[in-house]
Amino acid sequence: MKKNSTLYVCSKCDAQYPKWAGRCLECGSWGTVKESTEQAPSKTSTKAVKFNTETLIDLKNISDKQFARMSTRIKELDDILGGGIVPGSINLLGGDPGIGKSTLVLQILKNLESLDRPLLYVSGEESAEQIKLRMNRLKYIPKNLKFLSETNIEQVCAAIQELKPAIAIIDSIQTVYSSDVDNEAGNVAQIRACTVKIMEVAKKNNIPVIITGHVTKDGSVAGPKTLEHLVDVVLYIEGDKLHGFRLIRSNKNRFGSTDELGVFEMTSTGLKEVNDPSRAFLANNQEITAGSVVSCFLDGKRIFLIEVQALVTPTIFGYPQRKTAGFDINRLQMITAVLFKRANLNLNNQDIHLNVAGGFKVTETGIDLAVAMAVASALKNKFINKQTIAIGEVGLGGEVRTVSNIEKRLTEAERLGFKTAFVPNVELTKKYQMNIIKLKNIKDITNNL
Repeated sequence: MKKNSTLYVCSKCDAQYPKWAGRCLECGSWGTVKESTEQAPSKTSTKAVKFNTETLIDLKNISDKQFARMSTRIKELDDILGGGIVPGSINLLGGDPGIGKSTLVLQILKNLESLDRPLLYVSGEESAEQIKLRMNRLKYIPKNLKFLSETNIEQVCAAIQELKPAIAIIDSIQTVYSSDVDNEAGNVAQIRACTVKIMEVAKKNNIPVIITGHVTKDGSVAGPKTLEHLVDVVLYIEGDKLHGFRLIRSNKNRFGSTDELGVFEMTSTGLKEVNDPSRAFLANNQEITAGSVVSCFLDGKRIFLIEVQALVTPTIFGYPQRKTAGFDINRLQMITAVLFKRANLNLNNQDIHLNVAGGFKVTETGIDLAVAMAVASALKNKFINKQTIAIGEVGLGGEVRTVSNIEKRLTEAERLGFKTAFVPNVELTKKYQMNIIKLKNIKDITNNL
């Protein structure tokens, strides 16, 4: 029996093949498939393995104790993390290039200067001069911050071991490499090896580490999802770079809940917390126009009020177009078909353009009723009062279905001064000062315009 078998491995994505190929079928790279020798597994010993029962831990003897979390002095971020940064934790901060990752970590460092302990910032992308320019914009005068321009992970870990900072920032994981791995920086194997080395030094010295990672076109961090598996906390910064608002959500948190969501606004002096996001999103919702309806959606534990805008124009030639911004175009196609079939609205010769104001992408079905009302309002050129909100899901039969936490949504709308609410035909346990209009079917929309 052969002891060794020959494999061909892609140096970029680690895909394995039984024979050589000029192009990797997994990642599409050319000239990256190289020969590799795999050792055959040795025969398992038939001897009985003795186990030391003293190594077992009785969980009833473990006392419940809170982690001594380190506050970032940013309330929205502390809430997402579950109360602050846990010592020895590995925190991944992901997002599109230029979304504000480096700005956020510098703001964290600025707030931690009061600890009077060394702080370490490692960057393989930017020079010290570039970092200082950003610090000047944030009005950050460093006292305990040390900067390291290094891409070798062994050198970075040695610096963390020697300095023992209160927190270490690595910006970004795609730029560092390990000498133990024969691949270029940013490779799958390199990212995995570098993260493991960072985790070892962080856990051994009880030092929290924040590493940043760019999101690729397919929505993954640094290419593979294996990076998310290795770290303790995964945070994503979302939002349109052309708009000022940023959403920070937790996709993974070993020390807290993943239901929290933070809302920030990008300003000239960094990211600023938005304490009342619904009021901020509706700040420009003043002019009364046809095709504009306010709705709300639930993200995590928070309620957000947004404005849904629709524009319906006659099709000049060809097939009618359906364009969306911030809303699923397939969902719009379905709502349009229901309006045509169940509400007798002739939309077959009309172009429909739908926009969720503010630059956010809403995937929840709770704004279906607002979308339908906005389209009907734009088609009939009927105005809807700005103090009106619509909440509900639309089914294929034209029925208006209920959504989760509907009373919580109505409470938030009433707090912001809304006078009328279109909701599904459900029983409400709470009394509201608003005028509640219950709809059974989508055809009732035309009777209320």
